Amino acid sequence: MSDVEANIDHSLNYDTSSFPPLKNDLYLRTARGEKTERAPVWCMRQAGRYLPEFRSIRVEHDFFNVCRTPALATEVTIQPLRRYAGLLDAAIIFSDILVIPQAMGLEVQMVPGKGPHFPEPLKGPKDMQRLTDKKAEFSVDKELDYVYKAITNTRHALGGQVPLLGFVGAPWTLMAYMIEGGGSKTFAQAKTWLFRHHQAAHELLSRIADVAAEFLVGQIRAGAQAAQVFESWAGELGPHDFAEFSLPYLARIAERVKGQYPDVPLTVFAKGAHYALELLATDTAYDVISLDWTIDPSAARSRIDAAVASKQTQRRSPVVLQGNLDPTLLFGNAQTLRERTEAMCQAFGPSLHIANLGHGMMPGHDPEQLRVFLEAVHKASSALCK
Repeated sequence: MSDVEANIDHSLNYDTSSFPPLKNDLYLRTARGEKTERAPVWCMRQAGRYLPEFRSIRVEHDFFNVCRTPALATEVTIQPLRRYAGLLDAAIIFSDILVIPQAMGLEVQMVPGKGPHFPEPLKGPKDMQRLTDKKAEFSVDKELDYVYKAITNTRHALGGQVPLLGFVGAPWTLMAYMIEGGGSKTFAQAKTWLFRHHQAAHELLSRIADVAAEFLVGQIRAGAQAAQVFESWAGELGPHDFAEFSLPYLARIAERVKGQYPDVPLTVFAKGAHYALELLATDTAYDVISLDWTIDPSAARSRIDAAVASKQTQRRSPVVLQGNLDPTLLFGNAQTLRERTEAMCQAFGPSLHIANLGHGMMPGHDPEQLRVFLEAVHKASSALCK
């Protein structure tokens, strides 16, 4: 047993009726469109392989075993809050977007040095018969109860330090993994479904969207105070195909969640789909749009504001932007990182901004470089908001 694991609190608390009061609501206020004293900051994959304390746990536990063990998932979720005390404004539950394909009956392995691997991907429409989501006994809540337990337990363990975020993978991204069997350079197999098996593709996307929406509702019921939908492979689709095969399902998830929890902030991250900013702002119910590092924040703000104004949408609050520092800047020197972080904050402006990276933390990142980023956001955004 590693020294880190020996100190894990295995006394679990699954009581959703008495969560500790929230001490830092900066993230939630910003996500709801309120003017705040500075930009809140958190990082995608802030709990993960770049942290030595996480790697110590992985010595004895398979990746998905950590996801499926609430005490371990809680510990890993809290590790960055412990290391960067007072610098992070949100925690995100430690899990993985591929727990949905697992729940639907597919085997997923996390192969060291390679990433996710599906031993038996969906090779054609007939393979959808292997999925379990249409069986009478199928229950999203039963299959993914371990995530709910981890969320509830983590809410108590956080002691109200910061809000806890839940998340799901978006239908197109999950479909691509389920068909390709892992990551891909061309997405040829998944796109074959889109263009040759049109009806089957929409059926699969619809089924994934239904599971994802129910799963997200369950996460909020369990204690998640906000949530993000990851469309990680959005940029692999052109504008026409995004509008057909991604946007409607992203919108469906948000609509269903908002139908039950209208006040819970939702974020969408459609990586690489710059052309879709206006549609995401006007045709979906997401409160926050997360940007990758390849688009200028001021240009994104101008486009979104113009689109919302022209369509006269009935949005309850203005669109908030999240992002978007290039994660590889954390491989540079500290001074460059500080300068570029300040420039990022200035580009977003003094309000309606949740600071983040333009994608997730990487295994090779020095944990102290994340500290530099977080401190730089605090300093730069506080100055802007005076």
